[in-house]
Amino acid sequence: MVGTLRRRARMGQAMPFVLTWDGEMVGMLTVNGITWGSARWASLGYWVAKSHAGKSITPTAVALVADHLLLTIGLHRVEIAIRPENAASLRVVEKLGFAEIGLARRFLHIAGEWRDHRIFQVLVEDVPGGLMKRLDPPSDPAG
Repeated sequence: MVGTLRRRARMGQAMPFVLTWDGEMVGMLTVNGITWGSARWASLGYWVAKSHAGKSITPTAVALVADHLLLTIGLHRVEIAIRPENAASLRVVEKLGFAEIGLARRFLHIAGEWRDHRIFQVLVEDVPGGLMKRLDPPSDPAG
């Protein structure tokens, strides 16, 4: 897997990232399907260990990478596909304000079966200041 990811990264087709917490690998985020030309989009896939769920690792990683894709390298659209029963991943896109664009029936072959996925997207014009701003805690107006 590592060799394949490295090869795809060298070819400009993917960007693999390791998620760490206190120096320990706790997850992974991969940018896949990087497409240029008139489309300028990519998809994100991610996972985090159950032991580290709920620590804002995944939303932070998704926001950082999506901001990099949209604001630095110049993609127009970032997509995330999530299985309908994956409540934790659905909370990530909800927290970051990704728009749901539909249901992709039998989208990926997982554990021996074709699985439906809900598809979400964010466009560069949706986040002029970046997704990380959506994670910032609101300021206290009382000071």
